[in-house]
Amino acid sequence: MGSWPEDVGILAIETVFPSLYVDQTELEQYDGVSAGKYTVGLGQHKMGICGDREDINSICLTVVQNLMEHYDIKYTDIGRLEVGTETIIDKSKSVKSVLMQLFEPHGVMDIEGIDTTNACYGGTAALFNAIAWVESSDWNHRYALVVTADIAVYAEGPARPTGGAGAVAMLIGPNAPLVFDRHVRATYMRHVYDFYKPDLASEFPKVDGKLSIECYLNALDTCYQLYCKRASKRDSKETPVDLNHFDYLLFHTPFCKLMQKSVGRLGLNDFLSTSPGLIPQLYPGLNNYRKVDLNNSYFDKDVEKTFMTTTKGSFETKTQPTLLLANQIGNMYTASLYGGLVSLLINQNIEQIAGSKIGLFSYGSGLASTMYSITVTKDSNDNSQLYKLISNLKNVKTKLEQRLKISPEKFMTMLAVRQQNYNKAPFKPIGRVEDLFPGTYYLVEIDEMYRRHYRRHITSSNGSV
Repeated sequence: MGSWPEDVGILAIETVFPSLYVDQTELEQYDGVSAGKYTVGLGQHKMGICGDREDINSICLTVVQNLMEHYDIKYTDIGRLEVGTETIIDKSKSVKSVLMQLFEPHGVMDIEGIDTTNACYGGTAALFNAIAWVESSDWNHRYALVVTADIAVYAEGPARPTGGAGAVAMLIGPNAPLVFDRHVRATYMRHVYDFYKPDLASEFPKVDGKLSIECYLNALDTCYQLYCKRASKRDSKETPVDLNHFDYLLFHTPFCKLMQKSVGRLGLNDFLSTSPGLIPQLYPGLNNYRKVDLNNSYFDKDVEKTFMTTTKGSFETKTQPTLLLANQIGNMYTASLYGGLVSLLINQNIEQIAGSKIGLFSYGSGLASTMYSITVTKDSNDNSQLYKLISNLKNVKTKLEQRLKISPEKFMTMLAVRQQNYNKAPFKPIGRVEDLFPGTYYLVEIDEMYRRHYRRHITSSNGSV
């Protein structure tokens, strides 16, 4: 048994998001900012918001239960459970330990894994842990289950429209339809204070917006260059690996507009690595940009606009289909990148997805980042794993349409109530359970010992609870 399991990757995927949202156009008007500041400037249309009935435990319970039911997975088939989140409600007890209440009734307690935390990168680290376990000598031929989830809220100010909430769960194992490529992963980590949460009495972060964008683009440059180098070496390519290597490109998405800039950034990297003799043919009229210094161009509007224009076609075909959930829900932090994967799977035909190469860039402030890739199986018939995976996501768009819109005034009130009741015990939430999607786990109470109690919102066929 010296060989690796074959085709290790994602066998199943599930997502959940809040049943409530605020419209970004209405939020622009409420905030008194210029029309289009959030919808065009940030590229955001709607933002999901959790009331006091939902917390990080409840949305993780919901997404795990839904995945197990929709894919008919036995609890005894899970051998590792990893949670990636930065939404911390206990400094000691992991979210994973809370999820064990789903497994204990089935007699399943032999499950490895705990929580992983580093801003928006924790979900990717949890995913890599799961992949490594399946490929290790400790693998016991059961599946790994990875949960990425967060509730992103901000204090009043320019960052507040970039909030959101949601979870994505992924089942990991061999013979998967979404296979993780080996020997190409590229990682870049540094110590910076671009976004962090030092105030344990508040769930609002400290944000240096300009530094955060600079760090994101710097990490993207570095990871992309290293990925291309390793992919070229692995595939013994004589020509450099570039944007054409990927059929689709997914990014951690704090806001959608940044993704167009990110694709342009990769185009700039390709341009600067191109042999001078090929510039007139491949990049006519751009020779004057040969002396651009990557480290001094993060906020150069001329460079940004030029290479966004140059890569417009790549953005529209490779990245635009991945932004549905980000546009409609907002930033889900650790789940953001994998919400992009869900968006891709529900926006493209299975024939377009089958056999494709997907590039993924994960970023977490502080900072931690990785670029890696997935190869999709070519098997797309009605009995294939890929068909089943995509079919189980067909209700996502319907649920987006079924959400309830709240006014900006109510949105602000809900955030104020969250802040007021943060870390409060005993506490009984007052939010309407009836507004939640059926199947959602919700908080019943926090007792005087800070113990949280949950129940599942089940609706009968006649609509009663």
